[in-house]
Amino acid sequence: MPVSLNTSLQDQLDRITQNTRALVQPERLAFSEKTVAELFATGIEDRALRPGSQAPSFSLPDARTGKLVHSADLVALGPLVIKFFRGRWCPYCVTELETWRDLGDEVRRRGALLVAISPQAPRQNAFMLDQHELTFPLLTDAGCAIAEQFGIAYTITPEHRRYFQSILVNIPYNHAGLSYNTATEESWRLPLPATFIVKRNNTITFTEAHADFRVRPEPSEVLAALDVV
Repeated sequence: MPVSLNTSLQDQLDRITQNTRALVQPERLAFSEKTVAELFATGIEDRALRPGSQAPSFSLPDARTGKLVHSADLVALGPLVIKFFRGRWCPYCVTELETWRDLGDEVRRRGALLVAISPQAPRQNAFMLDQHELTFPLLTDAGCAIAEQFGIAYTITPEHRRYFQSILVNIPYNHAGLSYNTATEESWRLPLPATFIVKRNNTITFTEAHADFRVRPEPSEVLAALDVV
């Protein structure tokens, strides 16, 4: 069913959280809360590039075509919405991107383009495109090199790595086809879930990034920001 602007994305994400709390052991929930609090305490949210900053340029591979997508070409066509996400293993990311899939007409009506960027390998992005019928480009930012330039990249702590392993989320494999035994530090990098709007002169006009992966901006807020670009 198509999503309307009256449908709250955060309500959908909160239902995922509620279901998780009903199914997951208390000690796992407590650890997840702890890692969110620790990431927030690093001040990473304050390092995200703010409106008025110049957006870093990038050339990243597109899962659908295998070709490099150049940010300069995109912003030449109109305002660009960039969504950084963690990976197809994250239900919050999937829900958010499915919501934006259904709002494609609203984005185009404003003369804008949307791309989503994650560190996961092109193969994983291709799986995601097909499984969730996404209509916008999914780009691979290996090692979160571009996310780092936007100020939103971080390295997963050893303790958190063991937690991901315990719940069978293989971050290094999703990113670089590596096992836990062959994982590199670069393969343990993630971006904050974040949204940026970049206008034609490459200036950022909207930023929202959260250390809490369960929180995302409402599409209505992003679309309203596009209206004034």
